[in-house]
Amino acid sequence: MPVWDPDVYQRYKAYRDRPALDLMLQIPRDLDPREVWDLGCGTGEHAALLKTRHPQAQVHGLDSSPEMLARGRAMRADIDWVLGDIATFAPEVPPDLIFTNAALQWVDGHEALFPRLMGLLAPGGVFACQIPVVADDGWRRSLRETALDGPWASRLADIERVRSGVDPRPYHDWLSPLSQDLDVWVTTYVHALGGDDPIVDWTSGTSLRPYLEALGDPAERAAFLAAWCERLAVDYPRREDGVTLFPFTRLFVVARRW
Repeated sequence: MPVWDPDVYQRYKAYRDRPALDLMLQIPRDLDPREVWDLGCGTGEHAALLKTRHPQAQVHGLDSSPEMLARGRAMRADIDWVLGDIATFAPEVPPDLIFTNAALQWVDGHEALFPRLMGLLAPGGVFACQIPVVADDGWRRSLRETALDGPWASRLADIERVRSGVDPRPYHDWLSPLSQDLDVWVTTYVHALGGDDPIVDWTSGTSLRPYLEALGDPAERAAFLAAWCERLAVDYPRREDGVTLFPFTRLFVVARRW
């Protein structure tokens, strides 16, 4: 699991919030949870919204980043902020709602992980998940190819990459036997980004950060970024109005346990 930069992550808060809010709107309105977990809660805004929406519930926010959790604790003291790993998540009390936004793509073995999380729910509980749909094209392909094509290749070869979640159909197959109600869908958001190198900036707090940390020499780091920027300028040209369009596709799942 990468180490996040909360400041950079927050820079695109509006864009990152939109999928989470869209997911939250699809949680069944008749759900009256007493135990709520936000897995991969980040800086805690969505856990805070869940607490506002369900004030009588015990809301827990779990994340592997102490820096992210520190932001959450500073924002809300009435939420249980937990340092932990989603892969070993095992709550003492069955949750009525498991909410997770842009986190499970970093965990291996979705064919086992998703049914396991569903199995942790209380009867009638809801699993609500959003993950990026990651394909080996666009910015991710050029980042990987840049990493493997230069004097830095040996140091970047083993950088952990986000897990792919391209095809929504297996998620339906894994969860349908466990669900009384299941909705799986995909949405592509087209982000209009400003600035000189906005995709570099977007990824610098998340996917790009492990690459930069592996390059200790500032000159080599600058050369790596310059090489990637050349690729991005071709694949994502800046438009006449100064905007760079950045399509970003996300997979959503809302499932209610029997």
